[in-house]
Amino acid sequence: MTTSRIATVLSLIGAAFILYIGLSYLIAPDTVAPGFGLPAWPDGEAAAFMNLKGVRDTASGLVILALLAAKQRYALGIATLVIALIPFGDMLTVLRWDGSAGAAFGIHGLTAAFVALTGMLLIRERSVTKEPNTRVAAAV
Repeated sequence: MTTSRIATVLSLIGAAFILYIGLSYLIAPDTVAPGFGLPAWPDGEAAAFMNLKGVRDTASGLVILALLAAKQRYALGIATLVIALIPFGDMLTVLRWDGSAGAAFGIHGLTAAFVALTGMLLIRERSVTKEPNTRVAAAV
């Protein structure tokens, strides 16, 4: 499988995963929230923050799908690298608030690495496609 196809598959997996998580936080936050890794969740009116997480994650997944559909792979690579900051920030938040280190590193840290790898593969496509043209031009 080519690097381009791998990047596409990883992008689709990432989009599907984060859309699932985002929609879960919007539809049934009480079932998915405990797996985030924090020791406690807000209740009462403060529980609206889970809705914010759902909107954030759903929008992130839609950005990935929109850029894939528009065939803007380089822009998708940059956006994906930026999106990788979200699970990284989630990891730091879980650690800062004495949550589960296993969830911090195993869920959020690995997700950040997966998303960053996908972004790097997408950005690399542009430089790989430009290299052969540069060599042909130099040889002429």
